[in-house]
Amino acid sequence: MLQPQEILEAALQLPQEQREDLVDKLAASLDLGDLGEYWEAEIQRRIEDVDAGRVATIPADEVFARLEQRFGGK
Repeated sequence: MLQPQEILEAALQLPQEQREDLVDKLAASLDLGDLGEYWEAEIQRRIEDVDAGRVATIPADEVFARLEQRFGGK
């Protein structure tokens, strides 16, 4: 039987489309309950935080500049 690390290494050699399909199938196999309801509530909470001024927003160009600085053009 293959070890998890061996499976991962083999999976990383697959083309992107096949890796995406594999991720979808693995995620579907997990019993995570109803994450849709969780994310809907989380999204609503975040919107309320922004609307109420409890969090500061960051302009997209600044976010992308930070990402570029941190990760480069990878």
